[in-house]
Parts: sequence; structure tokens; C-alpha cells
Amino acid sequence: MATIFARWQGVLARIRTAVTLAGRPADAVQLLAVSKTFPAADIAELYAHGQRDFGENYVQELAGKAEMLANLPELRWHFIGPLQSNKTRIVAETASWVHAIDRLKIAERLSSQRPEHLPPLQVCLQVNVSGETSKSGVTPEGLGELAQAVAALPRLKLRGLMCIPEATNDQTWLSEQFRQLRQLQQALNTQGLQLDTLSMGMSGDLESAITEGATLVRIGTALFGTRTISNQAQGTT
Repeated sequence: MATIFARWQGVLARIRTAVTLAGRPADAVQLLAVSKTFPAADIAELYAHGQRDFGENYVQELAGKAEMLANLPELRWHFIGPLQSNKTRIVAETASWVHAIDRLKIAERLSSQRPEHLPPLQVCLQVNVSGETSKSGVTPEGLGELAQAVAALPRLKLRGLMCIPEATNDQTWLSEQFRQLRQLQQALNTQGLQLDTLSMGMSGDLESAITEGATLVRIGTALFGTRTISNQAQGTT
């Protein structure tokens, strides 16, 4: 079985290859290690090798791991899951990034709860590019109004857009979803926003996402392995 270090090196190699094939700058894409349901020891190991950005989906798990790993000063927490309004304070006080904002109410609470001694919270808006009713995310039609409102909030810095595409073996449809997110970003920038982040692409589709302009890929399984029933249950606490 490959070690975490070997898997990390493998993912970085995939990213470098995809970036090269897309004709993009070598530093165009950042790796976000999605550590949800995996132990703090795995995060500490990757941190020791040089990984700094880690993503969590569950508020209590984020809080617990942040406390356990408080001795790692350069570690940056990204909250990438759905966020309920009664749990925004923990995220506002702990995370450096939030990726899945799709309602103004959530952004307003994060803004008001972000401590003054911390830098502004970096945020992305989640867009439902697949049109699936089961998916979270603002509609493409509603994105412009939400983006302008979030950009005006204090203590937040709107950095870009995020999506979770429909799971599919149709590479054309997959690429179209990623392309739509990039086009939406470009449209917002013509309206005066300065968005530099496209959070899209996971273990199975990072190459397609990078081809279409991803600047940050969210990788879990390819780094940490397959989630078991036991660690999935742990992650829901």
C-alpha cells in the first residue's frame, strides 16, 4: 500500500502534467488536501512534507482537528461543506477559507462573526452548474446578485467560485460544467469583481478541471485512500 507521502507526490505529478498539457503556468493550480474523516495524524504527516492547505466538511471535526493541530502555524483550514447558520461562528473563527457559500444569510453571519484580529475570511460561492435539484449552490442566474452582495461585506474577501459537477462518465458534459464555472467567473470580472479562484476538480476529474481553468483542486481519496464506514461515521460528529 502506498504511503501518504507517495500518494501526495503522485497527485502533485498529476497536477503538473495536467497544467503542462493545458499550456498554463507551472504554479497555476493549488492542491487542497481534503482530510475529512481522516485522523489529525495524517494531516500532520502531510504538513511535515510541505502541504499547507486542508479541507474539512464537518464543523465539529474542523474544530477538533484545529485544536489538536494548533501547533502547526502555517496550516490553512478550508471549510468546503454545506454550512448551517447556527454553526457559522466556529467556521468564522477557525477557517482561512470557506468554499460553499450559496446564500447571503450565511455570508452575512460569517462576516459579522469573523474576529477582528484575523485577516479577512477568503470565500468562494458555490454554483449549481449541473442543474441537479439534489445539489447545493446558487443558480447561474442568481449568481450575479449574490456575488455583488457578498463582495460588499466587511471581513470577507470574495475570491472566486466553486462547483461540484454531476458525477458522469461523459467527459464532454463534465468539461462543459467546469467550463461554465470559468465563464461565469469571467462574466463577473467584467462587472468589476476581481475573482482569481476556481475551486473545482476532485480525485477522479482533476485533469478535466485543470484543462478548463481550475486554480484549486480538492483532493481526498487519491491522497488519503478510500473512506471506510468507520471513518465516515467519525466525520459526522
